[in-house]
Amino acid sequence: MSTDLIRYDLRVQEALRGVVRRVLTDAARDGISGEHHFYISFATQAEGVRLSSRLRQQYPERMTIVLQHQFWDLTVSEDGFEVGLSFKNIPERLYVPFEALMEFYDPSVQFGLKFENVEGAEGAESEPSKSEPKLPAASVPSLPKPKLADKRGDPEKVKPRGSGSEPAEIRPRPRAVKTEEQAPTPAGGGDKIVSIDSFRKKP
Repeated sequence: MSTDLIRYDLRVQEALRGVVRRVLTDAARDGISGEHHFYISFATQAEGVRLSSRLRQQYPERMTIVLQHQFWDLTVSEDGFEVGLSFKNIPERLYVPFEALMEFYDPSVQFGLKFENVEGAEGAESEPSKSEPKLPAASVPSLPKPKLADKRGDPEKVKPRGSGSEPAEIRPRPRAVKTEEQAPTPAGGGDKIVSIDSFRKKP
């Protein structure tokens, strides 16, 4: 088999990170539209990631954040994004390079992107932290549906079916973003998961 000198797999992965960059850029400028919201998983030990030692200790390999109703000061650059969130009523500011991304998922339309070969994330994919759930992959037939906010407007912790783990609790400061309730997923809607493996030439 011929050697892939062009490295199509890396070029496709770079293009998919560009999709996330564009989506977050639009969200930073205009807010998140409609029912859309984003689950973003990243490798906490990847080069360039900035977060508090408290969060790094709690999530030593990977971490999932949720950008939905409330967050602040989302800024996006060519190389990464920075956002303010609150964890257990403690405000934090995170910087995540796009190279550190592991998964991006929008439950409102069941669309996800899965990234691989993240530097510094060895072992994170096969052995996720007990306190950190793994977002659905392409082989999963049905994707978890986040719980609605309670009557007080505080987001509940998301707990996928059949899992005993929970993601980081997200209680960010209010922001001028539309806060409509999560609409139910249409019945029979197919999952839209894109993995870099699908672009690789099989031997």
